[in-house]
Amino acid sequence: MQTQQLSLFPYLEAESATRPPDFIPIYEPWLGRREEQYVLDALRSGWISSLGKYVTRFEQQFAAFCGVQHAVSASNGTTALHLALHALGIGAGDEVIVPALTFIASANAVSYTGATPVFADVDPITWCIDPADVARRITPRTRAVMPVHLYGHPAPMDALNSLAERYNLIVVEDAAEAHGAQVHGRRVGGLGRIAAFSFYANKTITTGEGGMLTTDDGALAARCRMLRDHAMPPEKRYWHDEIGFNYRMTNLQAAVGVAQMERLEEFIERKRQIARWYCAGLAEIPGVILPAEAAGYTNIYWMFSVLVDAPFPLSRDALIPALRERGIDSRPFFHPMDTLPPYRAAQPRSVSLALSRTGLNLPSSPSLTEDQIAHICATIRSLSAPVQHANGARQTSPQSPISNLQSPIAL
Repeated sequence: MQTQQLSLFPYLEAESATRPPDFIPIYEPWLGRREEQYVLDALRSGWISSLGKYVTRFEQQFAAFCGVQHAVSASNGTTALHLALHALGIGAGDEVIVPALTFIASANAVSYTGATPVFADVDPITWCIDPADVARRITPRTRAVMPVHLYGHPAPMDALNSLAERYNLIVVEDAAEAHGAQVHGRRVGGLGRIAAFSFYANKTITTGEGGMLTTDDGALAARCRMLRDHAMPPEKRYWHDEIGFNYRMTNLQAAVGVAQMERLEEFIERKRQIARWYCAGLAEIPGVILPAEAAGYTNIYWMFSVLVDAPFPLSRDALIPALRERGIDSRPFFHPMDTLPPYRAAQPRSVSLALSRTGLNLPSSPSLTEDQIAHICATIRSLSAPVQHANGARQTSPQSPISNLQSPIAL
């Protein structure tokens, strides 16, 4: 199948004149003729806004994929999160516990409702929210907990659901980065009260922009549908009992989504194959810690991410430009929410802070070839040469809280 590769970063386009022809970007969507066919079909039908057959098809396909009864499309992943929280009645005076290490949209969606995001630390192995720290941060004002399946690894949903049952909390999954990830054979998106996904251009499947809510709660799904359309009830046009939102997905976007759904299983397996190539190529490089896949969990490796720590001769921040000079793009981990000006705390969560300073996302497009992965791994290995030792032993840094981690890889 012929594919069209689209740049996600305009500034890279501006640099294309000086970029090596074999430059490897951090991510490119995998688009083919089927996406073009469906978009043209939607275009020719005249149904190009939020009504049309592809919206319904996409919602039905995605609900079935996640193993839930209902899916509600939205304009993007952030609006999906906000819509879920608002529909659940979360607002001023409430608290929602979110991981400190995540993209800012998770915390912002809470703030949009008037509620307060409370930051829990993350597990040093899986990088997902730590249930023990969640338990420490529950107060009488806590209404919900929002686990994020970070970089494709599922959060510890069994432990979080147990906490939620004990304290009468709502679990809202932020599954923006984890389409198809599993916990004991069950896919994310059906493991809490409601879940939100993103279809931004760098996600496992894309609609350019777009989002989806998934739930088994029919009444909650109906409320989300009503609220996303200006809170207009379907049985009474242009009547509004409350303030709603325009959070609808277009039929054109959904057409791309339907085409992408037809290849989602292929994309997931491809990402796991890419992870296998990376794990083999980066094995036993001192100071490079590979991502985890905990027992009973299926990591989809949305981003193939590593930690870079002593004794690797370059810091993470020095490695990024070194790779770029050699034609390889990369990205640092997210800044912890409690280090950013809107949410800054006096004492940021320690594990999140350590991971954010050492975490590195490597090129993760599903279209990457084995030769490209081998080149990336060989480049990183060459940059580690000054600290290679004959016995291959890893030297650790006592100052770093992550330097002694051993990630369980089970690909």
